[in-house]
Amino acid sequence: MLQEGPYLETLTRRLAETPPDFLTEPKIGPAGMVHVDAVLADIVRELGGGSLPEDVARLLNPPAKEAKERRKFLRLALLVGWLLADPWFRGKPFAQLALDFLRGADLQQLAQMLDAPKLIADAERREELARLVLKALNLRPAGENEAQAQDRLMTINSSERQRVIAAARAAEERARQIREEMARKAAEEAADKWSRE
Repeated sequence: MLQEGPYLETLTRRLAETPPDFLTEPKIGPAGMVHVDAVLADIVRELGGGSLPEDVARLLNPPAKEAKERRKFLRLALLVGWLLADPWFRGKPFAQLALDFLRGADLQQLAQMLDAPKLIADAERREELARLVLKALNLRPAGENEAQAQDRLMTINSSERQRVIAAARAAEERARQIREEMARKAAEEAADKWSRE
């Protein structure tokens, strides 16, 4: 997040105003309408890249047997494409970083938790996607320093929230086990004391 990017509000508003074409079902095998690979290939070219690398093309054009697992990812990939089509990004050399983001874990994890319509409907999730894209491009929102940008992303990050929730549940379960063990020991001690009398 070294360089200053566009204003976050511009990107979140862009996501909120996503055209219906970018929310249409992705083409997976015979089903769906939008060829996600073609859409993102055009956007990568606008960002100074060439054709999609083979691994990314496969990622964005999965076989029909992977439809269930890949659908949410493809829908979020379309949103990323819509975001990267913003005039602020055009003509800037972000193609390789954008491809790395599509291959990376952040988008995969977000897709496991959210579907595109839910993301569009939730202001905090729109902000999260915008911040993840900016981070992937080594940018920070205009008007924020690097520490502020990282802190805010960590605050709203769905993956981090899931990790914290899981840790809290594990701690609660451990506390419950300890309470049960203490109650069992107290009952045993009371029984021993009663039997000695």
